Amino acid sequence: MAEQDLTVGQLLLAEYQTVKDEQKARIGFRDNLLYVTLAVVAAVIAAAAQAKQPSMLLALPPVCVVLGWTYLVNDEKISAIGRYVRDDLGPKLAALAAHGSGFTTFGWEAYHRSDTRRRSRKAVQTVIDLTAFCAVPLAALVVFWANGDGGGLMVTLSVLEALAVAGLGSQVVWYARVA
Repeated sequence: MAEQDLTVGQLLLAEYQTVKDEQKARIGFRDNLLYVTLAVVAAVIAAAAQAKQPSMLLALPPVCVVLGWTYLVNDEKISAIGRYVRDDLGPKLAALAAHGSGFTTFGWEAYHRSDTRRRSRKAVQTVIDLTAFCAVPLAALVVFWANGDGGGLMVTLSVLEALAVAGLGSQVVWYARVA
């Protein structure tokens, strides 16, 4: 074998670096989605209040559903990368490095999950996600409905938006339980 040939271990380490880079990028993108959501919510509420047009609040549910779904998909991919490193890539590298002696690679991938407060943090994060992406747009719909100025088409649209927000909320809860 020539010196410049790659070993399986080198390839696995390169793959590890690649998936961790993807995970890091997704974490940054996911976390910024909350800030974007807050900015959009503030802008729409301010515009609706200034124009005294509650129907403008109907822009919030689709925007929050799209941003919330994007947040959720990225969060799931972040978790999937962690599972892949823990359950597949790490054991392959450990087998190469220690030839079956029980060597554990990438211990942090499992260690940080054993924190006793992890469950409470996950529950709080789920509440934050539900508030940002579901409760706020539902509150906007309630304000729209309470105003009573919407025609039949606008009310139908608002009901469809409520169903989309509820669907997103169920996915947020489901993904939180799976994790």
